[in-house]
Amino acid sequence: MPLLRPTLRRKDPFKVAHSAQPNWRIRKAISTGKTRLHSSFIEGPTTPPLIQKTLPAYFAEDILSKFAHRPALICRHDAVDRLPGQAQKHPSSAVHWTFAEFDERIAAAARGLIKLGVTKGDRVAVIMGNNSAYAVLQWACARIGAILVTVNPAYRINEIIRTLNAVQVKVLVVVPQIRTSKYIDLLVSSTPSLASSSRIEDPVLPSLKHIIVTDNCADVKDFQTELGKVKAAIPFGDLLLFNDAGAGTAVDSISSSLDQHDVINLQFTSGTTGLPKAVSLTHHNLINNGWLIGRCMYFTEEDKLCNVPPLFHCFDKCRLRLRGMRSALYTYRLHGACIVYPSETYSPPAILDALHEEQCTAVHGVPTHFLGLLEAYEKDKAAGALRSYANTVSNPGSPVPIDLMRQLIEKLNLRDLTIAYGMSGPVSFQTTPADPIKKRVETVGKIQPHVKAKIIDENGHIVLVGQPGELCVSGYNVQKGYWEDPEQTALVLRPDPAIPNLKWMHTGDSAIMDEEGYLKIVGRIKDIIIRGGENLFPVQIENVLTAHPAINEASVVSVPDSRYGEVVGAWIGRQTGAPPITREEVRSWVAEQMNPQNAPAWVWFLGEEGVEGELPKTASGKIQKNILRDWSKTWVQKGIGGVRG
Repeated sequence: MPLLRPTLRRKDPFKVAHSAQPNWRIRKAISTGKTRLHSSFIEGPTTPPLIQKTLPAYFAEDILSKFAHRPALICRHDAVDRLPGQAQKHPSSAVHWTFAEFDERIAAAARGLIKLGVTKGDRVAVIMGNNSAYAVLQWACARIGAILVTVNPAYRINEIIRTLNAVQVKVLVVVPQIRTSKYIDLLVSSTPSLASSSRIEDPVLPSLKHIIVTDNCADVKDFQTELGKVKAAIPFGDLLLFNDAGAGTAVDSISSSLDQHDVINLQFTSGTTGLPKAVSLTHHNLINNGWLIGRCMYFTEEDKLCNVPPLFHCFDKCRLRLRGMRSALYTYRLHGACIVYPSETYSPPAILDALHEEQCTAVHGVPTHFLGLLEAYEKDKAAGALRSYANTVSNPGSPVPIDLMRQLIEKLNLRDLTIAYGMSGPVSFQTTPADPIKKRVETVGKIQPHVKAKIIDENGHIVLVGQPGELCVSGYNVQKGYWEDPEQTALVLRPDPAIPNLKWMHTGDSAIMDEEGYLKIVGRIKDIIIRGGENLFPVQIENVLTAHPAINEASVVSVPDSRYGEVVGAWIGRQTGAPPITREEVRSWVAEQMNPQNAPAWVWFLGEEGVEGELPKTASGKIQKNILRDWSKTWVQKGIGGVRG
């Protein structure tokens, strides 16, 4: 057994600081209550009231004024980026900033962006792993009204160029390399003028005016070499040196003129079912979302979050996702808590080190991340290492398989699991540590305050509780629209037939609501398998599969079939060290646990018989089922993977 640290006593939301509401009202707002629903329509409580401030105003008035000398950011892999005249205060080479020190960097970066000519509404794109510069830019852009564009580091160069041009990016902040992606080389190869011109003016990237390079190289000489490849490139450290009274005055003037409904972030959907689109998020979206998420998790300034997912992603559908997250970043900082970045990219050993050495009280991740942590834990255990770990885990998006939850509790002490659900940004449903464990592993919780939700059939009618349909949400959390794409916006943001001023976000997710108001996501509308006229839900089948001791990972997709129209295809990752499982056993296992129609007609074991070795995933860990469906068709044509009933 591991040496577990004592479990932190989580504070009930009605005791958390900052709330002006009487205790009984806060308790009533979050409690499950005894109301029994009949139809799948629900409205969240109207308390606590929404915050009517911009992010910069809230940071100054509600965070910095209270928590200036408390820890704000620990970035364990960063070289310390000191401001002029400052000595290194921490003995390690990592970043350890208080909120006051964090604010100094934010202010310096905001002044630097102003000196580069960035104005309110300009787009600033970021291609980086998890680092302190990323954290600074999120708040610096918000302070001057610039719009942060988060770009997936896994994009190929053609995708990067298409993304930058799609939203007319003016400034690009980039690291030289992440894993095998060499961004400077890729940019120069596609826009050769970058190597020779002292000004960035190229028809391939017509809106781009500045490239800022952040050092993530092992050696300073390597960084200088990379920097020299783009003649007009600026080191991120130099951005912090553009310090004069005029720029400071301009920052203050812009910050005071901001409106809470201004767009400050463009979050690209991850494209698991189609081409990415830029979701427009505002101060109002993000500040209230962050506050309410943290409230459900009982967070205070005493907490430390180990952030595992990549920062470019908002932890889309907190399905065991809280989507790396800008939502997490705002959530914890808005509550005065500290964020820990264990590594630039996903590294289970580094995460375990951070959980133990920094004494984190919470960790964010998706099921794929937690599986990797458990594997690293077992290696540590075999080597005789005993550690203590956090006790709160947040899974943004997908239900947590019960067996995985059990292992997280027993081995890593991650007891206070919360799951949240949202659409490329703000969360609409969330569990709390006070919810029954069954609800916390099988649902995404109950409705958040100031949010409405309904589940409708294909004719737009609200279904009865217990019946599946498309989830629609409305409220402060709904995005402002897809950036400069009114056609796509109109497809998902639709007016209420009876209340024209009320708009519903059609999520495309198939969901079921129970009579207590707990929501279960059963799949994407496009992912539902229609076998002989019967709707089968991949998430439910996947939960059954991953409960088998010989199965480590599973993903279910539809496979075309001449008799039934569609049948179930299962992609299986075997559990290391477990007795091998056969296709017939996979099919029988599902047939015994569920309606036999759910039993896979096709089974592919990852890495065997020439089958792909890993499931295709986005950088945030979501399985790309559109790719899996294409793979399935290929293997069906080859006649590999069929299993008889």
